[in-house]
Amino acid sequence: MEPIWAMLILIGLMVFGVPVAWSFAGVLMFLIWAYDVGTTTLLLQGFRSLDSVILLALPLFVLAGYLMQSGGVARRLIGFMELMVRGRKGGLGASLVLSSGVFGAISGTATAAVASIGTIMADPLAARGYPRGYTSALLGLSSLLGILIPPSLTLILFGVVTRQSITALFAATIVPGVLLLVALIIFNRFMAKRFLPDGAEAGAPGQAQERGATIFGKALPALSVPVIILGGIYGGVFTPTEAAAVACVVAIFIGFFIYRDLTFGGLWNSFVEAGQTTGTIIFILLFSFMIGRVMVSEGVPQDLTRAVAALTESRILILLLVNAFLIFVGMIMDDLSVTVVIAPLFMPLMREIGIDPVHFGSIVACSVVIGANSPPVAPILYMACRIGKVSIHHAIVPALQMIFFVALPIMIAVTFIPALSLLVPRLLGVH
Repeated sequence: MEPIWAMLILIGLMVFGVPVAWSFAGVLMFLIWAYDVGTTTLLLQGFRSLDSVILLALPLFVLAGYLMQSGGVARRLIGFMELMVRGRKGGLGASLVLSSGVFGAISGTATAAVASIGTIMADPLAARGYPRGYTSALLGLSSLLGILIPPSLTLILFGVVTRQSITALFAATIVPGVLLLVALIIFNRFMAKRFLPDGAEAGAPGQAQERGATIFGKALPALSVPVIILGGIYGGVFTPTEAAAVACVVAIFIGFFIYRDLTFGGLWNSFVEAGQTTGTIIFILLFSFMIGRVMVSEGVPQDLTRAVAALTESRILILLLVNAFLIFVGMIMDDLSVTVVIAPLFMPLMREIGIDPVHFGSIVACSVVIGANSPPVAPILYMACRIGKVSIHHAIVPALQMIFFVALPIMIAVTFIPALSLLVPRLLGVH
């Protein structure tokens, strides 16, 4: 009964607007009281869990994302993507999806993609006839490509709390990420035929006088960043943590000396914003590690496994139940909460029914994509609506359409076709 009360307390605190980190602290205080846990040992265990070289990748990738945002990378990427799809029906929407995917392969966060891509593209899309509600929904879902296309902060956190290879997890979501990207482009093309008149996208804004070779030349430094990061990781040149440090150095070099959009003021703001974001995440991790310790010591994961097994012995039904629960929790909790608290609770159950932990990481990442855009909380969708200058009520219907016709089928395919997640890691020899 205590775990159920803990979940209700967490949800209640978040619904009433308590910051996520302090909501976790409230849950921890309840569990310490309910189970009469000694706090001295628990605090030591929590701080030791944070003593990880892998976790160094977290603040560095966050910083790299902010540096890319301040350094003009997003604007060059959008220009190149618009060039690729210029004149095609739904081309401007497709360029938003492609830009979000590539930017996700640089920053690893959805919020950075929403802020960078959305700020530049929301108004041009509206001017070309895209409804602002639809644009915001498309921005919200496509920004979450940053969770699937490596590097991904969500997968780093999952790897830390479940002690899985970060490199293998990065590789596991490449195929699901590409599938989501392609499916969103196809969906956008279908929808664009319904609300865009012929010739509405005959040219991309601001590019009529600019030659394709010039646009490609400007975008080349930005496009080289994911190649350097991922090529270095899978080529064995450096670890994910070292790759994050390299990404920061490359971002500063490009911003200062190539694009010259990054100023010392922008550099300082990037450090401050990255520090604030990282501090929040670290607090969440600290409290979640201690919550996890309490739950493991009280046998909560084992109780959960027995409870699900009592409902059904069918492997298919168990996976469907876990998927449904992850999506439901994702509707009312943010992606960090789902990743660091809920997902590890199901790990013993997944092992028992023969699901590879890396495969499960891919399932969790797909569930986060759906949950982060599903009301009532839907943090990414709310942020996209603010940037898109529209009420969330106008974005709910298109967001649900994208979830049901695009994201949900991909999640089901990833769940029941393990090769979609495990083929690339095995081909690369990282799993």
